[in-house]
Amino acid sequence: MRVLLLSKYPRMGASSRLRSLQYLPALADEGIEVTVSSLFGEEYLTELYSKGRRSKLRSLILYLKRLLVLLTVFRYDVLWIEKELFPYFPAFFERLLAFLGVRYVVDYDDAIFHNYDLSGSGLIRKVLGWKIDAVMAGASCVIAGNQYLAERARQAGAKRVEIIPTVVDHNRYSQIPSTGDSQLVIGWIGSPSTQRYVVDIQDALRAVCDKTGARLMLVGATDAVVDQLSGIPVEVVPWSEESEAENIAQMDVGIMPLVDGPWEKGKCGYKLIQYMASGVPVVASPVGVNVEIVDGYGCGRMAESKDDWAESLLELLSGADVRNTLGRAGREAVVKRYSLQTQSPILADILKSAAR
Repeated sequence: MRVLLLSKYPRMGASSRLRSLQYLPALADEGIEVTVSSLFGEEYLTELYSKGRRSKLRSLILYLKRLLVLLTVFRYDVLWIEKELFPYFPAFFERLLAFLGVRYVVDYDDAIFHNYDLSGSGLIRKVLGWKIDAVMAGASCVIAGNQYLAERARQAGAKRVEIIPTVVDHNRYSQIPSTGDSQLVIGWIGSPSTQRYVVDIQDALRAVCDKTGARLMLVGATDAVVDQLSGIPVEVVPWSEESEAENIAQMDVGIMPLVDGPWEKGKCGYKLIQYMASGVPVVASPVGVNVEIVDGYGCGRMAESKDDWAESLLELLSGADVRNTLGRAGREAVVKRYSLQTQSPILADILKSAAR
């Protein structure tokens, strides 16, 4: 069976790495041969992360290259599309694929439909507001990372909707019991685009660090965030795929603060799953899938207000026993539900049935 994966990014892009590329060896074992064609490359991502902007000329060239790739679609049994073929372009080519009988599966781990239907531009809302709904409706199957995304697909009239959470290869993560013998570490992992959520809870973090002597480790943030967290002992650690598991293993508590907005409801809780894979207890905002993960598996605490955050962090930092109990529950949840090993057969079945 031959599949053309039309990902958004190469491995450097977290969404592509986690939602599709990490599955390729397991799919090959199932007899599924996947050809990968990424829309954007590492140069694009480097420019985006470092400068916060995109080259319009480079984007145009990359769009033309993808257009050439689409001329090869009849060589494959099914297409596997990450989110959409061409961001900020009407769903013309997805509709054309459906009209020509080309079967495709589309995957979502973010509420990207809100880039369009909640855009500040009236023109974008008018022209593209229902674009993602059209892409979903034409798909043989919509794979959603959580219920919020799945419900949008159902409302769009998708033929089939399946939920596959964002997962980790749990064998990459070491579970190290927390002892509290050394300086306690409150940890966060993410990207420059989401570090603002940590700044939002700085008052609680400052109070907790003052009381416990803990420090804050931020993996994947920029150095600029340090100035926004005055009075808090902060260590900024560069992210890399090779070192992320090792960095998380050094944390005593992992945090995932969010605001309660429509975009955040579409997030798939990947930070939490990484912490849990290492047996690290979590504190998270009660937004979207976070509630399902934390309350559903008893791996941490929910925190909404400043007082909630301070109280929850103080509780977990005060005793190694409670941290280890919650950490073991999180690790067990990852092995049973949020692991590559558990979800790979499900994804393989979806692709095979779509091809049939």
